[in-house]
Amino acid sequence: MKDFWNSILTFSQTTVKTIGQQFLKDFGSAQADEKDDGTLVTQSDNWADAEIRSAIAIAFPSHGILSEEGEHVFPDTEWCWVVDPLDATTNFARGIPIWGISLGLLYRGTPVFGCVHLPPVNQFFHGFYAGDLAGDDVLANMPQGAFLNDRPIRPSPDKMSGNHIFNLCSRSVGIGPNIPSKIRMLGMASYNFLMVASGVAMGGVEATPKIWDIAGSWVIVKAAGAVWLPLESQAIFPLEVGKNYGRVSYPTLVMNRQELVSVFLPFVEAWKKKKMG
Repeated sequence: MKDFWNSILTFSQTTVKTIGQQFLKDFGSAQADEKDDGTLVTQSDNWADAEIRSAIAIAFPSHGILSEEGEHVFPDTEWCWVVDPLDATTNFARGIPIWGISLGLLYRGTPVFGCVHLPPVNQFFHGFYAGDLAGDDVLANMPQGAFLNDRPIRPSPDKMSGNHIFNLCSRSVGIGPNIPSKIRMLGMASYNFLMVASGVAMGGVEATPKIWDIAGSWVIVKAAGAVWLPLESQAIFPLEVGKNYGRVSYPTLVMNRQELVSVFLPFVEAWKKKKMG
């Protein structure tokens, strides 16, 4: 199986970097349309989705695919790729250089490999994480760890200060005023989480990420050793065969370590209560 995991990494790296090269050519000139759910889509999204699905079908014909711009119903396959062909389409369409391509590979409904590539800043994140599936023979020789441009990453061990960073999303700005850190808004859910995994930010929150926003980054965050805390009670993984994930959101708080959850979670919970009340 070691050759299998090498092929997964090589395939993913080659695919997202090839897509990224074309995106860099399109960046700044893409025209965006609004989808039924209010989010934006460009021809670049649709082109990349078709290219990635075709590449997966050729390289791994027995694997299923769940994609933001394609199939939203989780298939009855042992292996399934979750694809966000252009993460942060709004940034891409408006000329902001924070966007990328995200892939997650699920085994029996749970991510075990993920990669996120940001062409504008030449960053390629990837990770392997077996978690509760570690005893499965299929995963026995799977590598472990989280990496940025092939270098291992870990969350920051720093003591919290007002000069550290906590990331918000556009739908969670009400959390901000009294948080004991500087606030940033990146406009890309997976990158928000990866900034915590790589030690740049102490934490981050996303109010409405979808499965394609998190499948790839979840693996990397967990493999790096950061804390992934769902803000609603339902478990994310394993995904359910036959379920449509098109409109399912997973509010999430990611922190660099457990001891800081108690510092930031009250702000998040207070914001949620105010928003719902």
